[in-house]
Amino acid sequence: MNIGTSTGTASPAGISRKRIYCMEEVCIGCRLCEIYCIAAHSKYKYDLVKTFKKMLKRPLPGIIVEEQKPVSFGLQCRHCQEPECVKSCITGAMKKDPVTGVVTNDAFRCIGCWTCILACPYGVIRRDEQEGKIASKCDFCIENNGEPACVKNCPNEALQIGLAWE
Repeated sequence: MNIGTSTGTASPAGISRKRIYCMEEVCIGCRLCEIYCIAAHSKYKYDLVKTFKKMLKRPLPGIIVEEQKPVSFGLQCRHCQEPECVKSCITGAMKKDPVTGVVTNDAFRCIGCWTCILACPYGVIRRDEQEGKIASKCDFCIENNGEPACVKNCPNEALQIGLAWE
């Protein structure tokens, strides 16, 4: 089930921008979204056993589960209409795809100055010092044709893809 409204913002190519939403009323705080995100971005691609047994340095998850008992919810990049992280990036490593609206970070251009972390109003960009002091955030699983691992593997379907509105 995907969340969708007619109030979604259209991209220049006419494709509606999408976002991941967390429905906290059904999130149980199991953190499987974090686990599958780590595995999806590892060199073992979705193999949980190999990812966690063989990799000492694992990627940071692009989603963070926050808990305020009794409520749990997943936080990830909102791929903003006008992302402050992109505006603040001094190297141009943080970019927004004009067609899909997905905001990504180019690890080769990122110098770890952390201005994007300071600029993000949602606090979802983190420092990944294991991978060479780069900024880490949700990339909407663009390498997996935009099917986010967190959404695909949420046992309660608390994470849904829907049209973005701001």
